[in-house]
This record gives sequence, C-alpha cells and structure tokens, in this order.
Amino acid sequence: MNPQIPAEGIMKTNDWGNSRVYRVACNCHDENHNHNVWIEADESDIVVTIYTTGKTNWWSKTRWYHIWTLLAKGYIDTESSVHLSRQQALNYAETLKSAIDDVESFRNDRQNKAERAKVTKLAEQGDCE
Repeated sequence: MNPQIPAEGIMKTNDWGNSRVYRVACNCHDENHNHNVWIEADESDIVVTIYTTGKTNWWSKTRWYHIWTLLAKGYIDTESSVHLSRQQALNYAETLKSAIDDVESFRNDRQNKAERAKVTKLAEQGDCE
C-alpha cells in the first residue's frame, strides 16, 4: 500500500510557509472526532501539535455529578478518539513526514536569505573587507 495524493482522510486547511495545518477525519464520520494537526518550524525546532475540541456529554450523568466534579476538580474530563483505516493511517504518517520536511526547508531558506542580506548590508556599508 502506498500513500495517496490527495490523501484520503487528510485535508490541508492552511499553509503559511513555516507552518502547515491539517484536519484528520475520523472513519466514523462524526465531526466531533476529527482532530487538527499543526506542524510549525520556529527558529530552532519543529513542533507538531495535535488537538481536538472535546465535548462533555452533559446528560450522561446527573447534573449534580457534573456540578460536584466541577467544584471539586475544576474541570470535567472528556475523551476523544480518531479511528483511521489502514490507508488513512499511511496517508497521515506520510503527510506528517512531508510537512515536517517542507516547514524545515522553508525555515532554512529564510535563515539563509537573512544571513545573505546581512552580509550584503555589511559589504555595502564598507565594514566588510
């Protein structure tokens, strides 16, 4: 099995050069199970952030249970899962790998361009011999 382009279950939602944002769809087709993946290149590292917006099933337990939990703990635990087919998982892995390479390349190009601009500016000012 090979990764697909365009990838099943993976949608690129934004591309700012140094960061890519993808939405990964759950195989159960419930929008609440989808999650977002941000791949970003800062000055020194590549950061991958995966998140989903969890929702509590308020009516699954009594209101008093939730109120007591909020008072005692300050929050209510929620859980979300993403179910991927084999093809989606392969696409997901390949998308992560590709996006990491892309943002790293963009970051390196930008740093090299900034260094060349600095050298050119010094040469124009006559500080460089």
